[in-house]
Amino acid sequence: NSDVQKLSSHSLSQNSDDASNSQLKTSSCSNENKMVISNGVVHVMSDSSDSDISEKEEPVNTQPKKYSRIRTFINSAHTSKNKRTNSSDSSTAESEENEISTGSKRKAHTSSNRKSKKVKRNASDDEHWSDFVYASSEDDSDADISDYMSESQKKVFDFLNTAPSIELLLIQTCTEKKAAAIIEGRPYEGWRDLINKLNNGKGINTQILNHTLDSLKTRSIVSKLMNKCLDLAISTENAIAAGSSILEEQPSILTQSLKLMPYQLVGLNWLAVMHSQQLNGILADEMGLGKTIQVVAFFGYLKQNGLTSRPHLVVAPTTTLDNWAIEFTRWCPDLRLAIYHGSPEERRELRVRWFKDKFSTMDVIITTYKIVANSPEERKMFKIMPLEYVVFDEAHMLKNMNTQRYFYLFNINAQHRILLTGTPLQNNLLELMSLLNFVMPGMFAANIQYIKAFFSKNSKLPVNKLPDFEKEQIERAKRIMKPFFLRRLKADVLNKLPTKSHSVVRCPLHDEQKSKYDELMVELKALSDTKDGEYNYMASFMQLRKLANHPLALRYHYKNPDLREIADRLAADYNYKQNNKDYVYEDLQFMSDHEIHQLAVEYKCISRFKLNNSAFLKSGKFKKLDELLPKLKEEGHRVVMFSQFIFILDIIEVYMQIRGHNFLRLDGSTKSLDRQELIDSYNEDNNIFVFLLSTRAGGVGINLTSADTVIIHDVDFNPYNDKQAEDRCHRLGQTRPVSIIRLISEGTVEEAIYAKAKSKLELEQEIIGNDDDDTDVELLLKEALGIKT
Repeated sequence: NSDVQKLSSHSLSQNSDDASNSQLKTSSCSNENKMVISNGVVHVMSDSSDSDISEKEEPVNTQPKKYSRIRTFINSAHTSKNKRTNSSDSSTAESEENEISTGSKRKAHTSSNRKSKKVKRNASDDEHWSDFVYASSEDDSDADISDYMSESQKKVFDFLNTAPSIELLLIQTCTEKKAAAIIEGRPYEGWRDLINKLNNGKGINTQILNHTLDSLKTRSIVSKLMNKCLDLAISTENAIAAGSSILEEQPSILTQSLKLMPYQLVGLNWLAVMHSQQLNGILADEMGLGKTIQVVAFFGYLKQNGLTSRPHLVVAPTTTLDNWAIEFTRWCPDLRLAIYHGSPEERRELRVRWFKDKFSTMDVIITTYKIVANSPEERKMFKIMPLEYVVFDEAHMLKNMNTQRYFYLFNINAQHRILLTGTPLQNNLLELMSLLNFVMPGMFAANIQYIKAFFSKNSKLPVNKLPDFEKEQIERAKRIMKPFFLRRLKADVLNKLPTKSHSVVRCPLHDEQKSKYDELMVELKALSDTKDGEYNYMASFMQLRKLANHPLALRYHYKNPDLREIADRLAADYNYKQNNKDYVYEDLQFMSDHEIHQLAVEYKCISRFKLNNSAFLKSGKFKKLDELLPKLKEEGHRVVMFSQFIFILDIIEVYMQIRGHNFLRLDGSTKSLDRQELIDSYNEDNNIFVFLLSTRAGGVGINLTSADTVIIHDVDFNPYNDKQAEDRCHRLGQTRPVSIIRLISEGTVEEAIYAKAKSKLELEQEIIGNDDDDTDVELLLKEALGIKT
């Protein structure tokens, strides 16, 4: 099979260098650990002194240790010469004792210095680095400072004398002002001149010297680690190029009526070869190519060939939990499946039962990120429970090693790891290093704190603004990842997949909406002129986004006298949660028109305050939907509509009711047991015209190929969130061309958001973290308000 032979570029030779590969193997938890369950509570016992895992377990420190600076570095050549001649242990000890500053500092820090010195020497391998290069003292004078420089001092001196501003900003505590002061003091004629200028400079002092040393040490450590990884990656890739495929047809354990696509068989072979070499991998096929099916087939292959005796764990978003169960049952019913979900009591019963059965009654466990990472009991269990593979679905959730969730997931006791993601590798070094640490944990464990500290500082900078050192490491990291990373695009492997078209529909604001938007712009501009540095750009930007979507997302209709009457009536209603009318009034002031309308619908005592239908139709986007939806329905299309915001979905829901469209809704508040039922109902009932979903809850992992039209009601800063959403329809199983329609409110901040998202997609740069990037928000709002940046 020619498609299977393509694996030669992705397979590992059985004869590859064992010594190299052994460094890449993952290590499981100590076999000495024992687990005891009492009343459903997991207790971890060990022969070591640590007999319990604390429920207050915290992640390791994400910053490098701060090494004490109390020793005074001997700057004079004469003293340095004497120090070098002291070769005996006693003389060295005496010399070190002479270097230590006197007073209380010595007593407080001597032991920590010794410990940190040992750690740093281990971390820096062969290269010699001092623990510090300078420690000021009140007794110091110019005469005490020499231009003689040790090796470490020379490196610090050269860096501060030549490094550009962007490189200086990588130094801990170095701000733009400090970098400018360093550059202004150049050229430095020698060590004494450098010390004097730092002591006399504005906003800067000699503390920068030791911080610079830390930065240079970390660079050296990271560079050496990357070189080692690169050597291993090259040898691995050479073995892959010389390898051959293991499977020419799908395992017989799979349902015979179902057939893997040729590229899926290639993916199965890749996973099988990685397993034979004890390597972890990242399967990053484009969304919709069936990564779930390839994992199911791989687990079936392992069972059929007796290659594992321990269960596997699949960790997935809540929205995809049922889909995983369906695919396992459909493709490989011989795999014994356990879904670890439900109430705390139900999960406790499962833990007790599994322990009694010694985890022998299941082949695969499926659970969610929330359960694994958020519950102390589950964290303990999966840290001890012996697993063969752990699969992380939607693994872009693991792209920040500084998060607590990353730490908990990293500690799951599995022999091997498979990461699944539909997004490409990004030009973000923290992200790349986080993934590298997951697939090559043994390489980074001893020095992970340096990597975290060094690359977190510029984690959101675009690649063209990064220092040269980081750019070089990005390219190295991508090169290292290549053998462990398999990605195929739909355009390359699915010749028969229907086309996908994109259109942007610009929606003029409704007249009243436009008037309110212009007034808000004037108000926010005036506010920004008076607040100086205290201005809340995020809150102001969010107000504009809400109004650009619908006026009812803010409060215009209900005036203060109305709120007073509503508060009095609600406080007098025994069914309402609060009987203090002042408190009720205060709450109402922070509510939008639609939220107050929802209260009027729920409580009869204020039913006269319900909004009429015309208030919901005063939106430019709804006016455009009045044109689009009837035509789509008439032509036999079915629609999936996404919004980022729950409050916007609430308003869209009322619009759907007013217009008489049959619809379903799924968002983050939908119970997990109801999610798959809603998805199945929509896929099976052609009379349901529209499926409303939140971008985050409904945009990941679910199959909605029964629809052929995707409407993105409000665009996301992160283009990959919208791309995830649109690929719910454009995926395997789709038989009709798919149309993607984006609604953009004309003349509003939404146009700037879309332009920003489009540029990110073109650069393949995904924003990590919260809904919006704070820097983007501030810049876009200033631009909208006409504020100079």
